[in-house]
Amino acid sequence: MSDASGLPTLTVEGHRATIRLNRPAVHNRIEPDDITEIMRLFDTVDADPALRVLVLAAAGKSFSSGFHIQAIGQDRDAATPGFDLMTKRMERVRVPTIAALNGGVYGGATDLALGCDFRIGVTGMALRMPAAALGLHYYPGGMQRYVSRLGLDTAKRLFLLAERIEAEELLRLGFLTELVAPDALMATVDARAATLAAHAPLAVQGMKKALNDIARGDADLAEITARASAAGRSSDLQEGRRAWMEKRAPNFTGA
Repeated sequence: MSDASGLPTLTVEGHRATIRLNRPAVHNRIEPDDITEIMRLFDTVDADPALRVLVLAAAGKSFSSGFHIQAIGQDRDAATPGFDLMTKRMERVRVPTIAALNGGVYGGATDLALGCDFRIGVTGMALRMPAAALGLHYYPGGMQRYVSRLGLDTAKRLFLLAERIEAEELLRLGFLTELVAPDALMATVDARAATLAAHAPLAVQGMKKALNDIARGDADLAEITARASAAGRSSDLQEGRRAWMEKRAPNFTGA
């Protein structure tokens, strides 16, 4: 689904939501208005208990060229969220998230993708974080995500050298979860989304939050234990046990 305004769109099918970037003529660069809309769409996804997985996709041949360069450093209304808040919010979406990387990923879009739980890329794509070449000191949350996801040495390589990194190297470095041929991208994304949507929501969503909190170094172990205890008392756990014994697929309800 496209939008004449170029703003990101949200579609829902069953337990799956898809947010799509819609500025292919400019390689899906992200404008200030897009940030506001994306944040609103995240809230919409979080408010719908029927949703169990979110896919972040893009129109055209590129995933995203990142934040509009001309908007970097400009004063903004205090009520308007910045790119740093959007990427932080991406990481904290309630449901597991998949970035469908159909092409090049540049600048802030690299951090937006890192905010997703899974990143599926295509052969022929490339990444570049040009902050140092632009004279830009990146925001703390993005650097923290790079280090926690990719390690300190890789984060320094990508930020300080500002190199263009090709698809196979991105897989080796751990930026990509999977690398597939372009014509296999959406089938792979669909399969992973279906798997995530079929699993027990309380367990999946609780463990997602716990793992991200642990990676950032700010995990509340008592909170994690409480969520684990709640999942242990859930009807979904009982259903999972029955399905395992009966050798059938479970039917989880999120309760």
